[in-house]
Amino acid sequence: MEKMTKNLDRVCFSGFSIRVKLEMPNLLGKFGEIVGCLNRYGCEIVSSSLLKVSTDKVIRELEIICLEERQREQIIKVLKELKDIKVLKVIDKTFELHEGGKIEIVNRVQIKDQNTLAEVYTPGVAKVCLYLKDHPEEVYRYTIKGHTIAVITDGSAVLGLGNIGPLASLPVMEGKCMLFKEFAGLDAFPLAVNTQDVDEFVEVVKQVSLVFGGINLEDISAPRCFEIEKRLWEELEVPVVHDDQHGTAIVVLAGLINVERLLGKSLRDMKIVISGAGASAIGTARLLLKYGVKNLILCDSYGAIYQGRKERMNPYKEEIASLTNPERLKGTLSEVLAGADIFIGLSAPNILKPEDLKAMAQDRVVFALANPDPEISPEIALPLVRVLATGRSDYPNQINNALAFPGLFKGLLEAKAKKVDEEVFIEAAKAIAYVIKKEELKEDYIIPSMFDKRVVKAVAQAVVKKLTKPSKSLN
Repeated sequence: MEKMTKNLDRVCFSGFSIRVKLEMPNLLGKFGEIVGCLNRYGCEIVSSSLLKVSTDKVIRELEIICLEERQREQIIKVLKELKDIKVLKVIDKTFELHEGGKIEIVNRVQIKDQNTLAEVYTPGVAKVCLYLKDHPEEVYRYTIKGHTIAVITDGSAVLGLGNIGPLASLPVMEGKCMLFKEFAGLDAFPLAVNTQDVDEFVEVVKQVSLVFGGINLEDISAPRCFEIEKRLWEELEVPVVHDDQHGTAIVVLAGLINVERLLGKSLRDMKIVISGAGASAIGTARLLLKYGVKNLILCDSYGAIYQGRKERMNPYKEEIASLTNPERLKGTLSEVLAGADIFIGLSAPNILKPEDLKAMAQDRVVFALANPDPEISPEIALPLVRVLATGRSDYPNQINNALAFPGLFKGLLEAKAKKVDEEVFIEAAKAIAYVIKKEELKEDYIIPSMFDKRVVKAVAQAVVKKLTKPSKSLN
């Protein structure tokens, strides 16, 4: 069996980096003592600035990268205990970066004189308002609607943090808005809605939707997210995408399309097992079924989901049970994984063992996407699989939603779409996959980088093409 390249050089995560201002004696070797201490604890100094020098004292500022929160706390404690060293200030770089928020509104037209003021505001603006009253379709041309997305959450399922509420979710929503701007040139605004009642949430989104060309639902817990999206799809004339479902599904499918191309096999002929039954897992399952996958099994913490199961079911699990697991297999994840070609983990860390992978079919493919800790350690999985993907940026083949949603929404806005469906998602997945040429594909390169500028353009073009075909238009 060919093996994926074992290149696991890790990328330091700066989310735990600090800047420390230290006062120390002006003695030869004192700074080296500090460097040696930090090295012993596995930390890395990425910069050092000399702020003040006198005959007897020196003040330095060090930027230090730690690998985790516990290590950061430990190193601060150690520095404070060093003889003749005074810790003057500790700055958490992540908090510093978020200070004041991460986004702002910037005027696209400069108000440089009285004439410009009269044109952008009263009296000139009245002319545009009256025109839009009679020509509402031109709102995409003459307002922000044509390039603006709402990123909306209730804070009920934020990253891996759980139900932390709408206020605490704002830094994440701001970050999402930054990605829209950075990768697709779209403006996005975060809206944290202070209710977790489905009816109230739907009504709020409906009332504010007029301003936006697209609605990105974010970090809403299952199964409420399914009902919210379904109702908004039916009741709004603006595309609504729950990114936790469909962004994940699109990028997973893109990776699997390239697995097809790499291995010369069809997904329709493979046995695929998904661990998880939340928003991303069910969204991925639905898209794979739409693509044509036949032998698909979902597992939750109670084991395989099958038609007729009674334990821990809900209407959405029952629906997916009626469409998957054609042989109605029962048992644990380990049991149903036997003989599978592909494993997709959208669940919890460290639930797979090496023997589970060994029981899979030859040329086994593992997408271990739980974050930050995957379903099985990549170092353990890599020697046992043909292709490995994770959700992390410090390993090859990162399955990242940011490959999908910027180009998807850019295409939706360019097409002035009022609806979106799974056929559009499949075209987006194909566009991501085919950014990589057949001759470039290899085990550790089945998905392009989110920084590959070709991705957004390819996805947007595919979406526009799909939506503007006369017989297939969703407008």
